[in-house]
Amino acid sequence: MPIAVVAEIHGFSEPGAEPVPWSVGLEHVAAAETFWLSTVRPDGRPHVTPLTAVWHGDAIWFSTGPQERKAKNLSRNPSCILTAGRSDLADGGLDVVLEGVAEQVTDDAELRPVAEAHGRKYGTQIWDYVVRDGAFVHRSMGGRAIVFRVRPVRGLGFRKGDAFSQTTWRFEG
Repeated sequence: MPIAVVAEIHGFSEPGAEPVPWSVGLEHVAAAETFWLSTVRPDGRPHVTPLTAVWHGDAIWFSTGPQERKAKNLSRNPSCILTAGRSDLADGGLDVVLEGVAEQVTDDAELRPVAEAHGRKYGTQIWDYVVRDGAFVHRSMGGRAIVFRVRPVRGLGFRKGDAFSQTTWRFEG
């Protein structure tokens, strides 16, 4: 069942600004090369780290080593934020922030198309994954990466250009 997305102008938008449709936000998410993942450490301090991610189905997917700080943080508190964008105030630029809950996915059948999508997006010179036993395994370097899916519940879009706007997307369904 497809998700419904409601877009509304939010915050300090200029008069007359229109909300950015989610279809435009999704284009930016799908094309972004680097994402910034924000999680919470056990002592409550924030943790932010860059990573690669792909949009597949109705979610954004990323992987990490099981001993990485972000994996440890998500095992205690799965709430997270993923941010992507240009951050250069260029006309027409769009920064996107997605809030959601990360869930570890271990089903090989679900992971295979995600690994393929990752290879198509980033190439296979560095990010060459096969799926084995509920994880990504790097084809040439070995190493096991656990995989997380984040279905957004709320998003923010910051558009620069003729009329600065802040859009809130609410994901329903």
